[in-house]
Amino acid sequence: MRDDSRHQLFLTGLTRRGVLRGAGQAFAAAAVSPIAGPALLFGQIDAGRTAADRPVSELMTRLSTYMSEARDRALPDEVVERARRHILDTIAAMVSGTELVPGQAALRFARSYGGPPVATVVGDRVVCGPIEAAMVNGTLAHADETDDTLAPGPWHPGCNVVPAALALGEQFGASGARVVRAVVLGYDVGTRVMAAIQPGLQTGLKLPYGIGGVFGAAAAGGALAGFDPQKMRWALSYAAQQSSGLETFPRDPDHIEKGFIFGGMPARSGVTAVLLVHNGWTAVHDAMVGPESFVTAHAPAGKAELLVDRIGERYEITRANIKRWTVGFPIHAPLDAIEALLKRQPIDPERVQELVVRYQPGSITDNSGPSDINVQHALAVMLIDRRLTFKSIHDTDRMRDPAVVRLRGKMRLVAAQPGGPAPPLLQFTMADGSRIVQDGVGPVLGTAANPLSREQLVAKCRSLMTPVLGAAQTGRLIDRVMTLDTMPDVRALRPLLQHARRQGPPRLSEYPDAG
Repeated sequence: MRDDSRHQLFLTGLTRRGVLRGAGQAFAAAAVSPIAGPALLFGQIDAGRTAADRPVSELMTRLSTYMSEARDRALPDEVVERARRHILDTIAAMVSGTELVPGQAALRFARSYGGPPVATVVGDRVVCGPIEAAMVNGTLAHADETDDTLAPGPWHPGCNVVPAALALGEQFGASGARVVRAVVLGYDVGTRVMAAIQPGLQTGLKLPYGIGGVFGAAAAGGALAGFDPQKMRWALSYAAQQSSGLETFPRDPDHIEKGFIFGGMPARSGVTAVLLVHNGWTAVHDAMVGPESFVTAHAPAGKAELLVDRIGERYEITRANIKRWTVGFPIHAPLDAIEALLKRQPIDPERVQELVVRYQPGSITDNSGPSDINVQHALAVMLIDRRLTFKSIHDTDRMRDPAVVRLRGKMRLVAAQPGGPAPPLLQFTMADGSRIVQDGVGPVLGTAANPLSREQLVAKCRSLMTPVLGAAQTGRLIDRVMTLDTMPDVRALRPLLQHARRQGPPRLSEYPDAG
């Protein structure tokens, strides 16, 4: 057989195999794709169309358009003020976090890993790449339980959105006003993503706490990068791919992994998503909405329409909680109640036979490894010391203090039964058989229903930062952050955020005793 004849026979066979294969693929596409369906199978649409051509949903169009316009959108004065406060609160968490074990680990990483000198590492002299800075600063911000919280989720927005916004604000030379708008957008988007997947959320060991932060950080960064709606959709797609984690952190005694998965990981992932798109990467046009999407993958009964629920009308940052106590947020209500009780009458811890706490047994704060998310430990220290401070909750020796251990063992958590009367928040049984009851004292201080005043917030942040930065630098930093929206270039914050790191262990003795 001549060579050209063999070649023709090969091409003919290849063509026939291609036809058969193509038919099989068309049947498969018809079986799984609501877009392709029988139209593709019977050639009623352009044969060149693929799954990539699926139309962008109306919900995603609305969301991505809103996100792309946020960079230049003026905000109500109340929202700007709340943003200033949450940014300051997060920076204070970063600064105080440098003195704790997770913060020390994060700073060691920054010094050893390096990166281009673009973004500031808080509490140090290191200047590194924006991805590394976001991760380190995010871990610093959640080294403690000082940072803010927001529902639905739950998630901690400040420790991922703010580090991402600061890092990319420096990358792109953004003004303070644009950083403020980016942070507000991050809180909006992260919260709405969490709301969309709440109904029927399939978690198992899947970590819900880091998810909102990836999207919040990506949204804030996309605004600072000046993304149009298409690029915003691509950034959200890369954020969706990076949502990960396991709810194993209560077993981490040093809080390092928790700092990473709540703060460092989502901040890093959001910044990575933005920089990939900024450098020309394309992605799925709509990864969030539809039958094969982020929402349905996490929650088969999810409600994608909540991605845009009252967007532009309700700013989620105004509903976020700023903590008074430096412990996990579920512990705040019983701490408020004990404080009120101790003002009314003394309690001798040695005479306590039992303390029943209305709580959620099995909560992540139920006898966890880290002291600052251990409800029994926090209540025991509060009762013995008659106050709870940053210094006392992070004194690891107290976890083994016989008096604290003995009192922890006398606590029992109970849950209110559905439809029945709620038990008191706290019920003490004393050695003589008498009972002391204390119920809740109203909305927890620091919540949207009972917010900290500006003066209370500044006092909290000053007490956290002064032992690290000194009184003068702390005062200047507070003043600049509380006028951040007037700053022409956010990079002017760098000298106020930096500090020549001391060597050695955390110096908790230098923190004031005020709670």
